[in-house]
Amino acid sequence: MEKIKGAILSPLAGYTDVAFREICSKLNAYMTVTEMVSSKAMYYGDKKTSSLLELSPYEKNAAVQIFGDEPDIMAEVVKRDLNNSDFKYIDINMGCPAPKIVKNNCGSALLDQPNLAYEIMRSVVKASTKPVSVKIRKGIRGSCSMDVAKLARKAGVSFITVHGRMREQYYNDKSDWDYIREVVENVNIPVIGNGDIKSYEDYAEKMEYSGVAGVSIGRGAIGNPFIFDEIYKKSMGMNYHPPRDIDRVRMSIAQLELSCSYKGQRLAILEMRKQFVGYFKGMKGSKELRNAINEKKDLKEIIDLIESFAHNLS
Repeated sequence: MEKIKGAILSPLAGYTDVAFREICSKLNAYMTVTEMVSSKAMYYGDKKTSSLLELSPYEKNAAVQIFGDEPDIMAEVVKRDLNNSDFKYIDINMGCPAPKIVKNNCGSALLDQPNLAYEIMRSVVKASTKPVSVKIRKGIRGSCSMDVAKLARKAGVSFITVHGRMREQYYNDKSDWDYIREVVENVNIPVIGNGDIKSYEDYAEKMEYSGVAGVSIGRGAIGNPFIFDEIYKKSMGMNYHPPRDIDRVRMSIAQLELSCSYKGQRLAILEMRKQFVGYFKGMKGSKELRNAINEKKDLKEIIDLIESFAHNLS
């Protein structure tokens, strides 16, 4: 993998649905990754899980992220469901810090179980006709993830993404790019760095310092999908015009309408409430706007509220 000109959209449960991924794709995200999908739920044909696998026609370089702790089941869903899909990559989640995931021995719980982590990676690689990647954190329970990172290459993994925080830190404190750099120096496969990328300047600094092949962005893109366009255009030497507040507000409407087209008004309106927090952040009157939106269930009424707010910005 050559150095990536652009950035990858990280998976973020409850945020990186198909509508948001489509917007990021249109704004030059190098790759998009689904919200994490339970391999066990896929194995047993859970209908709610299948909606997480929906792809936008604009996603030309997308990965599906799966999680679990049973190598055989994970391999089976890859063979049965994912090999014939339009996803370009299969990503294994070994980084999620959420208590309900860790309690079930999935996500970052695997980071101090290198033997099981290896069996999962090896089983998925053997079953897959597509490149396989793995997402890890710095570590868990005081144990660092370097053993798992080194085993990734042995298992046949194509690249790894490293988030520079321990499981117990969740998203607090700073991402440890010294550790990410250490992983780059100790494994012979491409490494993607993750954590605290909020601008092109962050991207350029972290790329140079750590030697990673690329970066992925999760929380830094919420309310600011424009960051992918910024990083791509500036890294290519192209002109870039930063979004104004009114551009962010208009993009929130675009995402709301797009989300409605994919999942229906009721669910889209409910799920967009947390997205509006990011889009309207720092704008005068945004709290009152969000409170008013939360009282509405009709799409047109919500759009009218947002457009009235936008009119006062211009």
